[in-house]
Amino acid sequence: MNESTSMIVMIVLMFAIMYFLMIRPENKRKKKAQEMRDSLKKGDVITSIGGIVGKIVQVNKDTIIIETSEDRVRMELTKWAVSSVGVQTGEQPDQPKKSEKKEEEAPTEEPAEIAETAETAEASEAEEK
Repeated sequence: MNESTSMIVMIVLMFAIMYFLMIRPENKRKKKAQEMRDSLKKGDVITSIGGIVGKIVQVNKDTIIIETSEDRVRMELTKWAVSSVGVQTGEQPDQPKKSEKKEEEAPTEEPAEIAETAETAEASEAEEK
């Protein structure tokens, strides 16, 4: 009886861990995105999931109408297609990569090797003449 009880407790613990590590954070993310979409209002600048940036000119129950440029081009999008409020940028902070560090160290050795190679090439040309 003791072994079966411990087995059931382990299974329950596995489901609890899975819930707190996977399911709950996803539900929070969905709820936050839905709140953002419900709070859209006229004048907000949005970015769609397709990367279209525009200013909201009209909000309906399930859709929004945005202007995408100064030419007053208007598009109707569903609210679920809104990725974020504001302009999204794909820029990442500049961090030196490991390969760049290696390249910085390597040039200190290469000129010496090139100079030796050039001297030996000149010497061999002089011998041929």
